Amino acid sequence: MKTLKPSFPHRHLLGIEGLSPLDINYLLDLADQQVGVSRQIEKKKNTLSGRTQINLFFEPSTRTQSSFEIAGKRLGADVMNMSVASSSVKKGETLIDTAATLNAMRPDLIVVRHQSAGAVHLLARKVDCSVINAGDGAHEHPTQALLDALTIRRNKGQLQGLTVAICGDILHSRVARSNMLLLGAMGARVRLIGPTTLMPPGIEKFGFEIFTDMRKGLRSVDIVMMLRLQLERMSGSFIPSVSEYFRYYGLDAEKLSFAKEDALVMHPGPMNRGVEISSEVADGPQSLICEQVEMGVAVRMAVLEALATHLPNG
Repeated sequence: MKTLKPSFPHRHLLGIEGLSPLDINYLLDLADQQVGVSRQIEKKKNTLSGRTQINLFFEPSTRTQSSFEIAGKRLGADVMNMSVASSSVKKGETLIDTAATLNAMRPDLIVVRHQSAGAVHLLARKVDCSVINAGDGAHEHPTQALLDALTIRRNKGQLQGLTVAICGDILHSRVARSNMLLLGAMGARVRLIGPTTLMPPGIEKFGFEIFTDMRKGLRSVDIVMMLRLQLERMSGSFIPSVSEYFRYYGLDAEKLSFAKEDALVMHPGPMNRGVEISSEVADGPQSLICEQVEMGVAVRMAVLEALATHLPNG
């Protein structure tokens, strides 16, 4: 197993934006090594021994929070999950107050999920430790894009030259934004598929191929990346009905047949079966959805380890 030299130049991971292809490949290569660690009987490393990691989640999360917790513990960190629902934030404390309070506890790493875009960047300016963005509003979710990229690379051998279709609620999706940035940087061809009501205004200016017809959009693609329909972020009528949405934009075997024969299917979870994806496809032989969950732990271990090189005495 080759040893990677510390070469990740960033103190925080706030988004894919600002990362170079070299940075992305470094994290993916390091994550590849962590997959092997996670598959061993002895999964513990001492990279973060003596370090304190705080998981600060202002929004509900199962997969992301639990995988960051497992990742930190496998690297030897002391991990604290902060329950915002029972914290002083509910009593009127501001994000800046929370940042000052946490900073006084002298953590080494803070993992933050917040419902407002930009909140994680604000917090990063107010603390002395490294900060990781675990999702901020509809802005970015960098570790999801990294785990998606790792999953694709391990199955297809590379990212460059692949055609990836990102389908569904593009407008409200931080996963879509981070994946668009990463895949574009790594030389993949990105198609966006969804109803016009769920496309960001002016998205066509960024050079992506836009499709409102699912079957046309899926023609000859290598990867089909479905997105969760984020009803909780919608105020107004973005879709006629859930059943109508599935009819036109839900991934079933018939629509998947328009993609390449060896096309693979992804979903960041949690899935709404019968809304974005059929159970037949989600549980089928082309699905990488469970593998994405495994790669999530490996990627988060890699990110924590990469940022640890910037900690004092690290």
